[in-house]
Amino acid sequence: MAPPRRSTAAVAALLLLAAALLLTTPASGGASPRVPAVIVFGDSTVDTGNNNQIPTPLRADLAPYGRDMPGGPRPTGRFGNGRLPPDLISEALGLPPLVPAYLDPANGIDDFARGVCFASAGTGIDNATADVLSVIPLWKEVEYYTEYQLRLRARLGRRRAAAIIRGALHVVSIGTNDFLENYFLLATGRFAEFTVGEYEDYLVGGAREFLARIHRLGARRVTFAGLAAIGCLPLERTTSALLGGGGGCVEEYNEVARSFNGKVRDMVRGLKEEFPKLRIAYISVYESFLNLITDPAKYGLENVEEGCCATGKFEMGFMCNEDAPMTCDDAGKFLFWDAFHPTEKVNRLMANHTLEVCYQEGVL
Repeated sequence: MAPPRRSTAAVAALLLLAAALLLTTPASGGASPRVPAVIVFGDSTVDTGNNNQIPTPLRADLAPYGRDMPGGPRPTGRFGNGRLPPDLISEALGLPPLVPAYLDPANGIDDFARGVCFASAGTGIDNATADVLSVIPLWKEVEYYTEYQLRLRARLGRRRAAAIIRGALHVVSIGTNDFLENYFLLATGRFAEFTVGEYEDYLVGGAREFLARIHRLGARRVTFAGLAAIGCLPLERTTSALLGGGGGCVEEYNEVARSFNGKVRDMVRGLKEEFPKLRIAYISVYESFLNLITDPAKYGLENVEEGCCATGKFEMGFMCNEDAPMTCDDAGKFLFWDAFHPTEKVNRLMANHTLEVCYQEGVL
């Protein structure tokens, strides 16, 4: 009797499982991983320590930041209790478990050949956003990327350097600060210059220009994360409560995030058509984030409204310090580490989601 034939769906599921195992099992011995490096652009969601090296008040180089880092408590400049999504993605791809910050003098080009981060906490797609807290603008991140490639060629030769850039996974996470730190905070003149819809279009245009630019510089594998439910950040809930809004999620901000995300998704689709060699995935963060808020028990979370650090209502950066009272004992029970940034537990969920999307859409 002939053995039963597997359905097409079953075969596809087996292939998906096999690929997932390859992606999440570190490379052993001296074997070269299929992805030679992770290269990072964006804001505090992915900044692994660049702000430590610039004169800005927006820093996370003090305890208790980094209290759950591998090897023991160590504030590295990451805005969280531990690692960020790029670190976890890097480890899953068989690369080092920490992606080094480009401006960190402790690292050199040999370190950067396997991963490098150009991101800067507080920055945005809009150059004016970076000016608010004197951080690195996106155009400067691209300049560092160009400089990095020259250093890579000098060290490894043109062919090997080009292969690293071509094979690297470029992780981009940016946009929240443009709305919450810039437009809605009235920190620059953008609120008077644009309606919110026009500002969304302006940012999407800037994001498209950036992505086309790094593609021209050699990037072939790229992820671009959409906005989370930014109206549900603890800081926004607190502000809403102080203004008599009840302290729940700010639906106006969430609506903007959904609208912006839709436009980004369309922009990414257009880039795929225009640049056939560009493998780019839009990472939908909003829905994943909302799932954590609406069904926290499913993910082992107990508090999705406040951060773990201090009162969790407004503290971040220098206000989240060792002297701040009420810091929680177990960050793994919290969605947020401080009033703006998620915990490592949530970062791991987002990293896994990014890898899943990358496989499904052929980026990896």
